[in-house]
Amino acid sequence: MTLHFYIARKFTLYLLAILGIFGAIMVLIDMVEELRDFDTGTLGIGGALHLSLLKVPGDLYTILPLIAVMATVALFLALARSSELVVARASGRSALRSLTAPVVVALVYGVIAVAIFNPIIAATSRQYDSVSSRHKGREASVLSVSSEGLWLRQGSLSGQTVIRAARADAQATRFYDVTFLSLDAKGAPVWRIEAAEARLRPQGWDIRDAKRWGFGPEIDNPEARAAVSPQLVLPSDLTLENIRDSFARPAAVAIWDLPAFIAGLDRAGFSALPQRVWFQMELAMPLVMAAMVLLGAAFTMRHVRFGRTGMMAMLALGLGLGLFFLRNFAQVLGENGQIPVALAAWSPPLAGILLSLGLLLHLEDG
Repeated sequence: MTLHFYIARKFTLYLLAILGIFGAIMVLIDMVEELRDFDTGTLGIGGALHLSLLKVPGDLYTILPLIAVMATVALFLALARSSELVVARASGRSALRSLTAPVVVALVYGVIAVAIFNPIIAATSRQYDSVSSRHKGREASVLSVSSEGLWLRQGSLSGQTVIRAARADAQATRFYDVTFLSLDAKGAPVWRIEAAEARLRPQGWDIRDAKRWGFGPEIDNPEARAAVSPQLVLPSDLTLENIRDSFARPAAVAIWDLPAFIAGLDRAGFSALPQRVWFQMELAMPLVMAAMVLLGAAFTMRHVRFGRTGMMAMLALGLGLGLFFLRNFAQVLGENGQIPVALAAWSPPLAGILLSLGLLLHLEDG
């Protein structure tokens, strides 16, 4: 157990060191990008640093598997140079037993990343969108999904209009059981429309079977003065692209909230396939971390006297990068419905584990 704790501690130190180096570099790069994205004088150094600190954790979380394979390569190269691997094998410990500590640590860190850091990063991602949109002078999102249905918001010079729909079609162009509530600049209701159906067209909302109520100090009985119309056209600045872009990215929803969010999308009539794929891929994250550790160890658990250390390290990093892109490619295929969700999420890490175990058995114990 002493040797296991020793290797686990060294792996943790290398992982944190590489994470810190990449974090510092990405903060500096992102600050430059944020300053370039905004007009001169809109965002200062402090604001750029604030936005970078909100965005970089999500970027680091994305490349966490690559950081794991780098930490593994650094760990076993250091153990090989100090001949600690030779001593471990001389004591009768096989290569696979020496891998127990880093693999278990990688699995634990994968579980911690998904269970704890995923919700934190989802919150920082939403905060980044909100702060960035506020600096740009626009709303961050116009759509949300809840158990009551879909909620949209559109603005104008006179105020805002809140829109609620019980459900919609998959293209987000036709909404059913719709309510429009117009608010003035002070937040007071101006009028309300209930309709059986509303379609979003270039000229605005095409509302069918509508009933309109007016509000105000001059209207003492809104129901008595309500008007029924078979068709209404309500101008709108919303477009189909606005609505689709307003869907919360799967990464912006905490993993604990994803099942309810997926259920809400299903009730609303939207496709929740990207969210389902993301949910399964997050559950598979510990296996991805373990696969990266095994891939890195398969090429670097050898003594430096055998030579070609640099080439073996590059092969390990190259295979880790290949597994990383394979996972992203499988995610795209799963989101497009070309392969099943479970296959898209679980096949890349399982393939990486089997490949690395085969290489270890062949190169080390074969």
